[in-house]
Amino acid sequence: MAKAIKPAKSGLAEVEAYLAAIPEPARTTLLTVRETIRSVAPGATEEISYGVAAFRSAGPKAGRLAGYTAGKKFCSYYPMSGSVLTTLGDALKSYPTTKGALQFPLDKPLPTALIKKLIQARLKEIEAGKL
Repeated sequence: MAKAIKPAKSGLAEVEAYLAAIPEPARTTLLTVRETIRSVAPGATEEISYGVAAFRSAGPKAGRLAGYTAGKKFCSYYPMSGSVLTTLGDALKSYPTTKGALQFPLDKPLPTALIKKLIQARLKEIEAGKL
């Protein structure tokens, strides 16, 4: 039997608790990323999804927008889509990537302009029905 996917736990309180448990300097880095996402996608809601802090877009075609977390050696940004990272190509050349994540230093948040590009690319996908 396949393992069921846990539904997202919606809510600001869960995200706040999640971030409070992350050690410095990663916590401050992630708080900066969080604020940038909030400014780029003001209607998005926060949740814990797939075990990481995440945002869900608002509107009639709401979908998973972005996730972020910290590991022992780096932070990760998840565009919640396998194709967003490939579409941005050269804009990501200075960051290690995996199939579904962008990695960045524990003590240096992603630039605002890059987060804006990532969010805009994902919002285009969501609008096109690629949830």
